[in-house]
Amino acid sequence: MTSAKHLILVVGVGRSGTSLFAGIMGQLGFRIPQPEVVADDTNPKGFGEPKWVVDFHTRIMRRKRVTVFDARPAAWEHTAAASAEPDVAAELQAWLKSETGGSEGVVVVKDPRIGWFLPLWTRAAGELGVPTSFVTMLRHPAQILTSAKKSYGTWQTDASRAAAWINVMLETEHATRGTQRAFIPYAELLTDWAGELRRAGAALGVAALAELDAAAHPAVDAFVDPSLFRNRTGWEGLEVPQRVIDLAEDVWALLQEADANAAALDAARGDYDALYGEAEAISHSSVIAVRPRKKTAGNQAPPSLAKRVLARLRG
Repeated sequence: MTSAKHLILVVGVGRSGTSLFAGIMGQLGFRIPQPEVVADDTNPKGFGEPKWVVDFHTRIMRRKRVTVFDARPAAWEHTAAASAEPDVAAELQAWLKSETGGSEGVVVVKDPRIGWFLPLWTRAAGELGVPTSFVTMLRHPAQILTSAKKSYGTWQTDASRAAAWINVMLETEHATRGTQRAFIPYAELLTDWAGELRRAGAALGVAALAELDAAAHPAVDAFVDPSLFRNRTGWEGLEVPQRVIDLAEDVWALLQEADANAAALDAARGDYDALYGEAEAISHSSVIAVRPRKKTAGNQAPPSLAKRVLARLRG
C-alpha cells in the first residue's frame, strides 16, 4: 500500500498502545524503517520501533539526564537545548533523508521518546519537504501505570509515573496543536481497528488509510489481539496522591476532545507546573540529605545507595 510521501510520527506515552498502532501500520504495508527493536515478553508482537531512532534518542536523553517517564517540566528545556545543537540536527536530518528520499510512500516512526524531540523532527522533515502528521494513542493513565510497573519495574514510584504522564501528554498535545493529527483510543483500536484507522486517515491526510478496506487485510485481524489488553484497572492499588489523580483525570477527560479544549489544556499545563514546583520546593531537604559531601580527613565517601537516590532525583 503506497501513498504520496508522508511521515507519520507516533507520539505519546509508552504502554498506551503505540506498538499496536505501529504494528498494524506495518501489517498494512506502510514502511517502518529497519531494523526494528526485537520483540520481548513485554511486547510479544513487537514494538514497531526503528532501532536507529531508539538509540539516537536514548543517547541524547542520557546525556541530558532525561528519562522516558520524566515528570519535570524543566526536562523539556534540556531536550530542546539538545535539539538546537547543529550536530544533533544534522544527524537526524541525514537519517531521515535516507529513509524518505527514495520512492513515494508513508513512513511510520514510533518511539515513546520521540515526544521529547518533536520540534527537532518537524524541522528536519520540513527542511526535507516531507509532510508530517502525528498519532497520539489514548489510554487511561492508571492502566498505563499498572502496565509500566509490570514491564519496567518499581524503580520509579507510581506518583512519579502519574506525574510524568501528565507532563508528557500535555506537552505532546501542545506541540502538535494546529497540525494534522489524530488521537486514537487504545480500546477502540482493539475492537474496531479498521474504523479507527479510517477516521485517523482522514485527519492525517493519508488517503490510503481513509479509504481502508478491512476485508483486503485479513492478517491484521489475526495480529490485533484484544486479549493483550490485560490491565484494565483503575487507581486502586496505585500509590498516587489524590491531587495528582484529580489532575490526571482532568487531563484525561480534556484529551478526549483535545481540539475543542485548547484553553483548558493550557490551564492544566499551568496547574501542573505549579504543582511540580511546589513538590520540588517541599522535597529540597530530601535532596540535601543524599547530596554527596566533600571528603575530609574524618569523613567517608557517601554510601552507594545515596548516590543512586540522588541520581534518580536528578534524572
